Amino acid sequence: MRPTRLVAAVVIPACVVVGLAAQAPQTPPAQPPPTGAPQTPPGTPPGGRGRGAVFPAQQRAPGDPALIARGKTLYEINCRACHGADLRGGDIGGPNLLRSQLVLNDQHGEQILPVVRNGRMNPGMPVMPPQPNLSDDDVKAIAEYIHSVAATMRGQGAPPPGAEVELNIVVGDANAGRAFFQSKCSTCHSATGDLQGIASKITSPFMLQNLWITGGGGGRGGRGGGGAGGGNSPQVTVVVASKSGQRVEGRLDRIDDFIVVLTPEDGIQRSFRRDGAEPRIEIRDPLEGHRKLLTEYSNKDIHDVTAYLVTLK
Repeated sequence: MRPTRLVAAVVIPACVVVGLAAQAPQTPPAQPPPTGAPQTPPGTPPGGRGRGAVFPAQQRAPGDPALIARGKTLYEINCRACHGADLRGGDIGGPNLLRSQLVLNDQHGEQILPVVRNGRMNPGMPVMPPQPNLSDDDVKAIAEYIHSVAATMRGQGAPPPGAEVELNIVVGDANAGRAFFQSKCSTCHSATGDLQGIASKITSPFMLQNLWITGGGGGRGGRGGGGAGGGNSPQVTVVVASKSGQRVEGRLDRIDDFIVVLTPEDGIQRSFRRDGAEPRIEIRDPLEGHRKLLTEYSNKDIHDVTAYLVTLK
């Protein structure tokens, strides 16, 4: 929660530009185009895909690396406590500078400087007092650093830029994993049967772990299965038995408190109205065992079983 009381002056000087982001949020710039794609014209910030700074007043050339490095040092000393290491808000409750309209429209500190010089009061946020100890050049350097960080932004929710990193998740005890497998999984699976050579077919431990936890992966349409998006998941079937003795069996497409919909082998979808316990419904879900295990195994069990499965080559 953001503090609602005034912060003592002895603390506030650490917050240099706390008031900069008290503006309407804007769409953040996107990542620069990949190698081989059409390049952004000189003087235009990284962006593209319709998400960058498209207005002339918001376009700026990249800053001087030396000035940006100096601004980073000044920011860490004077601004980080309020605005955070990533400019998205810090412990004292300063606003997110990457969503600031004022920062977006600033070029080289000309709009940031007056706020630093005069301070600002933002409702519901700590008061930002004037900062006379920072020179104009200091503020401009901080502004260049802020712009350099904003230029690396991509779509909301995107991971940080850089090469994809796959963590080493094979950290469990393979012997303990074998014991767990024999105790919980061997009634349906076998290391010399359906799982023989599984680690040679799925070489990524991360994918292998996801596969065995989900029982084969792939989403299912609603409560049923075999619908669109079913992938390679085992098919969920249902048997509907009426009072008259009629039995219909097929792929479960949908079920709720009022209706059950299924598709028999003839491919003609059928639906049955439900009224309490009638008709009698029997669902056969091959993944039921995997779902029950979700409430039983621990993180250690997961790592142990994965460490065992990667040995099945």
